[in-house]
Amino acid sequence: MESLPVDTNHPAVRDYLSLVRLQVLTPLSLLVNIAAVSTCALLVNPSIGGISKLHPTAISPRPSVIAAYVGAIYLGQIGYCLLLVMARKPETKRALVKGVGFSLVLANFTMAFWAIAWVMQWFLVATITQGILLLFLFYSNLALLIYHPPDGSRPLDTALIHAPMRFFFVLPLTILFPLSLFITLGFTYFPPPGEGPPRDYSKWHAWTGFGIVLGTNLAALLVVMLRRDIVWSAAATWICVSIWSLRPKPAPVYITVIVFTVLHPLGLFASIVYDNFIKQKRRQPVMLPPDDE
Repeated sequence: MESLPVDTNHPAVRDYLSLVRLQVLTPLSLLVNIAAVSTCALLVNPSIGGISKLHPTAISPRPSVIAAYVGAIYLGQIGYCLLLVMARKPETKRALVKGVGFSLVLANFTMAFWAIAWVMQWFLVATITQGILLLFLFYSNLALLIYHPPDGSRPLDTALIHAPMRFFFVLPLTILFPLSLFITLGFTYFPPPGEGPPRDYSKWHAWTGFGIVLGTNLAALLVVMLRRDIVWSAAATWICVSIWSLRPKPAPVYITVIVFTVLHPLGLFASIVYDNFIKQKRRQPVMLPPDDE
């Protein structure tokens, strides 16, 4: 067979072939992710939420709230897959191929494998899997931020590329990886929940949980205020609600997540007001009086 009459080493041809591969592999990986997580959440006993109830920690979230969060991630990824097919602008194609690339494909497969490891109670494997998932999502979000930043002239790119990737990244960063690590290290409380929560904070590992929620939420608040990031603010607030909505909780953790549930939207509002009114007012030029001649 003669060689193809196309130079496959040409950068434009390689980018086109990468886009075609992404158009096939990204929806496939999303389907695998949805199938694995849905099966482990609805058909397996104990389910993903059931495993969390069997191993309660000071930072355990309410499973139904996290399930709604994951559903929002899936909806965002469906929009991303549609954009993969309909993209026409070269800037959008570059963001899809060079910014996100195959990181999202690998992240979806990794999430599916985490669901299986979680229901099998392979907690060390689940923790390692969440760490790998964090690396994939951190790389793609960093590449998007540096090389393909959001542009007001391309709102679909912001809504269907940047927002879903950031929303996905916040989930393992703020709850799934810390929760897997807690259970792996044995930071669960005893006696079992049917016999009531412990009164001693040391048995809760309450201060370790306090450090986790304080550190992740302070970092999130910093990002929200510096970048006026609506998506991160909504995601971080959602995670906080998922934690305090499951009772009982030790007071240091409960109070912290309640406070940050208010601080995330408040910090976003304050940063927007500062940028649009105070900062821009300072930048306005001052008209000097004419020189006397």
